[in-house]
Amino acid sequence: MRPIPVAFHVWFLEVHTYGIGLALTFWFGLRYTERRLRKAGYPWQWVTGMFVWVIVAAIVGARALHVLSNLSFYTHNPGQVLAIWQGGLSSFGGLLFAVPVAIISMRRRCPQLQAMRFADLMAPVLMACWGIGRLLGPQLMVAGGGHRTNQWFGMYYAGQSGRRLPVPIFQAMEDFAIFGILLLVERWLRSIAPAPIGSADGTAAPGSTRLLPPAGIVLGVGMVLWGIERFLDERLWLGEDGHLGSLLVQIAGIALAVVGAALLVSRIGPLQRWRRGEGGDPEPVAASGAVVEADSGEDPGGDPALSGSAEQAAMEDEGAGARAPAHVPSTTSTSRAADID
Repeated sequence: MRPIPVAFHVWFLEVHTYGIGLALTFWFGLRYTERRLRKAGYPWQWVTGMFVWVIVAAIVGARALHVLSNLSFYTHNPGQVLAIWQGGLSSFGGLLFAVPVAIISMRRRCPQLQAMRFADLMAPVLMACWGIGRLLGPQLMVAGGGHRTNQWFGMYYAGQSGRRLPVPIFQAMEDFAIFGILLLVERWLRSIAPAPIGSADGTAAPGSTRLLPPAGIVLGVGMVLWGIERFLDERLWLGEDGHLGSLLVQIAGIALAVVGAALLVSRIGPLQRWRRGEGGDPEPVAASGAVVEADSGEDPGGDPALSGSAEQAAMEDEGAGARAPAHVPSTTSTSRAADID
């Protein structure tokens, strides 16, 4: 049986399916990040600029750690160091480089967004991207399979002999499951939220303010689950005894899960106080219908018709001799833009 095709030709140009898969994954991550920020009430126009640097950092870091983990091979084959279309991008290496770049860019472009809350928003995005990326990345690249198998679900991969465990498919299913769990955690946090401040009947009335849950809970759950996943995948399906890269992945998976568990423990006290209405940050102003922009001095891009109607109402009041305030409150505010999904 022929292996999964890893490239095709358009005239004289060889196009690698692995690269197309990565491009589609990054595009999805960009759009989904913008959507979650917008629904959470934060400005989102800055995300494209951040993603350019994040993509570069992720690819460089992922390739660098893979090369270091297989240094003996690349020492004898230096021409293969940059051949990422042959496979070899480390997830942990990508995180190691991309996360600091994303945080620095976020702090410069959206200073009102806390780093930990940004991580909570990004955790489901990362899980969804990893699920898509496994199906469109390792599944379509050279040597993308796991250990040899005689089972009916074994698949043939370019660069590997015999049937192989379709580990990228397994990992995609795991990542999508974690993605769903993180969305359920977000829904659970919304269901136990305290009554908005300034609300007489416990509902999100105009003028009331919701308190956001302690940041780090969604991130912590994602770290624990994904760390365990990476450890088990490497241990059971991918790893080779005595291989440095395999050992590093297993250690990193355990470390990630432990740090995530510690983060969750540290959130217990703040979570209890938040449920009693004694703590928590107020939701962004944009979540109540206004537009929040970074300190760039640019036009936030609100609805011209809406702003025009407000100005017209103010002019009519002045013409009638009413002593209206200079600012006309909008009557189109809602309690929250939409639930984060």
